[in-house]
Amino acid sequence: QVQLVESGGGLVQPGDSLRLSCAFSGGTMARYAMGWFRQAPGKEREFVAAIAARGSTYYTDSVKGRFTISRDNAKNTVYLHMNSLKPEDTAVYYCAAGLGVYMAISHWDYWGQGTQVTVSS
Repeated sequence: QVQLVESGGGLVQPGDSLRLSCAFSGGTMARYAMGWFRQAPGKEREFVAAIAARGSTYYTDSVKGRFTISRDNAKNTVYLHMNSLKPEDTAVYYCAAGLGVYMAISHWDYWGQGTQVTVSS
């Protein structure tokens, strides 16, 4: 059974950087597309970024140029590098794994428990 565990969240100030990690176990991560989603209080979970099994990357418009998703299949880990953080980036960030890249939550097969990111001065 695939399991995903996120880490790296925290409280940062606007303009700061943060790197989230997602540890993959119970399968072969290289076979999966990996994604990051986030959910702010009172809002629906939304797509942030994804990386296909072969390495193509995808981002929602609000994070383009600020966030970078990457994967290290040898370490079974996917990362989300977040720069120039804004208060509106505050949310619980979730890692997901699936057999293809989709923006729709329902198409992703496995989810982590989430890690809180708070951007505040």
